[in-house]
Amino acid sequence: MSGVHESQQDVDIDLGGLFGAIWRNRMRVLLATVACAGVAFVGANLITPKYKSESRLLIETREPAFTTGSDRAQGREQPAFDELGIASQVQLLKSADLIKQVARNMKLHEQEEFDAAAKPSAISDLLVLLGVKKNPLDLAPEERVLKEFNDKLTVYQVEKSRVIAIEFTSRDPALAAAIPNQMAKVYLSLQSGAKLDTNSEATRWLEPEIANLREKVREAEQKVAEYRSQSDLLPTGENSTFAVRQLNDISTELTRVRGERATAEARAESVRSVLKNGGAPDTLSEVVGSQMIQRLKENEAQIQGQISDLSTSLLEGHPRLKGLRSQLVGIRMQIKSETQKILSSLENEAKTARLRESQLTQQLNTVKADTARAGEDEVGLKALEREATAQRQLLETYLARYREATSRTDSNSTPADARVISAAVEPTEVDFPKIIPITIVGGVAGFALSAIVILLAELFSGRALKPVGGVAAASIRRREEEEGIEAEPAAAVVVVEPAVRKVPVSRIDPGAVKDIHAPAKSLLSGIEPEEDEEEEDESPRSSLVDAFEEESDFSVAAVARHMIDNNISVAISVSPSGDSGSTATVMLARRIAEEHRKTLIIDLTGSACPTRLMAQSTHVPGITDLLVGDAAFSEIIHGDRLSDAHIIPRGNANIKRAMRGIDRLSMVIDSLSDAYDTVIVECGPAEVEGVRRLTRGRETDIILSIPDADEDAIVDLIGAFGEAGYTEIVLMTGEEGEPPRYPGHRAAA
Repeated sequence: MSGVHESQQDVDIDLGGLFGAIWRNRMRVLLATVACAGVAFVGANLITPKYKSESRLLIETREPAFTTGSDRAQGREQPAFDELGIASQVQLLKSADLIKQVARNMKLHEQEEFDAAAKPSAISDLLVLLGVKKNPLDLAPEERVLKEFNDKLTVYQVEKSRVIAIEFTSRDPALAAAIPNQMAKVYLSLQSGAKLDTNSEATRWLEPEIANLREKVREAEQKVAEYRSQSDLLPTGENSTFAVRQLNDISTELTRVRGERATAEARAESVRSVLKNGGAPDTLSEVVGSQMIQRLKENEAQIQGQISDLSTSLLEGHPRLKGLRSQLVGIRMQIKSETQKILSSLENEAKTARLRESQLTQQLNTVKADTARAGEDEVGLKALEREATAQRQLLETYLARYREATSRTDSNSTPADARVISAAVEPTEVDFPKIIPITIVGGVAGFALSAIVILLAELFSGRALKPVGGVAAASIRRREEEEGIEAEPAAAVVVVEPAVRKVPVSRIDPGAVKDIHAPAKSLLSGIEPEEDEEEEDESPRSSLVDAFEEESDFSVAAVARHMIDNNISVAISVSPSGDSGSTATVMLARRIAEEHRKTLIIDLTGSACPTRLMAQSTHVPGITDLLVGDAAFSEIIHGDRLSDAHIIPRGNANIKRAMRGIDRLSMVIDSLSDAYDTVIVECGPAEVEGVRRLTRGRETDIILSIPDADEDAIVDLIGAFGEAGYTEIVLMTGEEGEPPRYPGHRAAA
């Protein structure tokens, strides 16, 4: 078939065909894979091995043990490093000054690996002499080492941590481990030195500042004392002056006196009320509490008892009783008089309290005026105190910083803000090249490249494309339009394969060929011949027998190999023996499909034998339905039940009506040849005239499927094809192992 399809929009990629192409070329793919893997293995062994080692630093704030406690007590604990701080430390480790220091310490300029320019080649010397290149020896050794050092160095922050990793690659494993450790050592030294420099500078700056602050603090405190004495704002306690303290005391005393005055007035009023109403005074607590009243009450009780005792033995007018009663009246008068004295005492107490209250009120007003004046003076005092306090606090801060900086400078024990948590060790395994992974990658690359080349070849040749709905119908329409303009017969080039022997028709005398009298079992048998042709009655069979004797391999497998190797896209199969020959043609199509070629067989037999063998049902739409217009093109192509081949069944339409479109049938075959690798038209026991009308007289591959065929019919059919202009015919007898059936000889059943 042609390698280029007419419409890329009418085809789709056949994935099965692509993978099948790779499988068919598996030896080439295997050789390419092995070759690339071998090249990668050899190349990896030729590369100079390189070793890699790593050292890790933990970045954290570190303070001397004797200052850490004081810093925390004063709230001056330094915060941990943030992301920007860690990134800054990474840049510091990659700085040129640090690298130069490491190069000087380890004398890397003496290593050829780092200072290849120290031994320039002849070409380099020539370029220097011509002025094209600058002499590398003009640069300092550290400068020459710097570029090579940076290429081998990798410094990065470990993800989600405050750890910095220092990686170095070298051809010397000992050097690969020593350089990261030396970099960490120099880095820690620089960090510690920077802190010492900071402390020294702080000490030098703090000394004069502290001296000035001490003088300022003394002056500020002197001003506070002078102002306090001038304004009579003598302190009596914390946040208190004499005036305020006096005001508080007077207010407290006034409150107490007012309470006593109220209590005295209440007691006097209660006594006065009882006496006024004629009540018993002994019910008052003030009266009962008097010792005089208590003694009088005791006397009254005694006299009352005596009167009661004598009343039982003496008469009422007895002098003794009268005397006792007279004493009782006198005692009661004394009690009343004593009660009046108590009332007078309470009234005097209340009057004294009122006088004391009046004096305290006057004194309080005076102290208030003094306190208001002192408050105004205290505003200025507080301003002076704030100034003195600020100067004192600043002085104390400077003194603490000065003591801290002095102690760190003197002890020389300032630690760096980092520590080594993982020192680099001498590597034992090569970091690059990894021979086994490189070899595997090379093999995979070889496999991928070879597979891609095969896939591209399949795609560009068109073998990896399959038709989709509408491709053949569109091709038919295009061919029908072209028929009205110009019709050119398709040329076919036949290459004879040694395994398949074509029978030269020229060996048989065309004049001796007879007509085939086999029953009409093909759709092409009913086609009227365009011109009357004279038919011969005799056909010498001896030449055909000789041809069969010389060529012995006519199996289905041999014919399939012949068609695949010669890339035959369209073949017309004629089966003189009927269904047995059609069965062999079906086997041929399946054998070709097994080789991952898109194969289609068109059933033009009268018995529909290929349809019965391949299609799911004999009643599916087929070629006759297409020719009469009862079915669309996409409806007549069906898959084989037992292989990847496709079939266009005979169909269910009227055969005579369908054969009126025989010219259109040839266009259908031509269109299908654009979409399939191989198209086989099985005609059954067809006549030569029908085949000639089908191929339009063009030279087309003819296959005679002759299992169980009559020798006379074969001879006559070959002669008829020869007269029709077909010079060579491919014979097919059956599967391998089946004895060939020569004309004139009966093969075993």
